[in-house]
Amino acid sequence: MEHAGLRRAQEAVLPLFERTRWFRAYSSWFVPGLLQTYGYTEDVLRAVQRRRVTVDDVADAVAVRMDRQRVLYEGQRRFAFLVEESVLRNGLGSADTQTEQLEHLITVSALPNVSVGVVPTRLGRTRMPVEGFWIFDTSQVNVELVSGHLTITQPSEIAMYADTFTTMADMAVYGAKARALITKALDLLL
Repeated sequence: MEHAGLRRAQEAVLPLFERTRWFRAYSSWFVPGLLQTYGYTEDVLRAVQRRRVTVDDVADAVAVRMDRQRVLYEGQRRFAFLVEESVLRNGLGSADTQTEQLEHLITVSALPNVSVGVVPTRLGRTRMPVEGFWIFDTSQVNVELVSGHLTITQPSEIAMYADTFTTMADMAVYGAKARALITKALDLLL
């Protein structure tokens, strides 16, 4: 999918995002794409491009991803995002980029159709972090790997990811507690 560049890969998933009504995303590496700022997206996609794509169309790919964020505001969609606390401090990009991203995360988490949970870093966890994944309604899971993307459509495997999401969601904090963790990460940048 990325052989012809990142822009085409970003465009290819747009129909999936437009037809999905219930999004669930878990990330142990970075802020999920629908919640990313322009600068953060540019840094993420630049890292992907360096690792596995010979075509440099990062600017075009960022523009497509930014346009795709409109699904947050259109229609009757629900979004549940989970990030590991380490994502808030992953050091991707500059301090300014990270500051802007964390502030944006706080803003987007206030949308009525968006839930943002942070899985705190602490001893005694019952579940270790796993690979990042997106669940689209109950029909498909996309997993990002080092080498590319994996699309899962088998109901039994989708159920495994849904169960994992529920387990991680039960470990996460939300609302004021999540904002406190984001603010703590912000304070370390300032």
